[in-house]
Amino acid sequence: MTYTVEQLAPGSYDVLLDGVVIAGLVRSVHRSGPSDTWQVELLDEMPATERPAPFANQRHVFKSRPAALEWLGIQEPATAEPAG
Repeated sequence: MTYTVEQLAPGSYDVLLDGVVIAGLVRSVHRSGPSDTWQVELLDEMPATERPAPFANQRHVFKSRPAALEWLGIQEPATAEPAG
């Protein structure tokens, strides 16, 4: 199984499994808290036995986008450092 993401808007992504959209990855802004969180949520409700790995629950919350991508097994491309 291979997960990929496609950006829809800043802070919003489709999560694709083998090319099929199955979930969303979105940033949640907390007005009362110091940091944002990111959540990955399956689009369709399904019993635990039918959820693709690593989805133990319908929705999972992460402290950062890189943490969510790592959980999905997606490596972000390295960013080039500016020449100086």
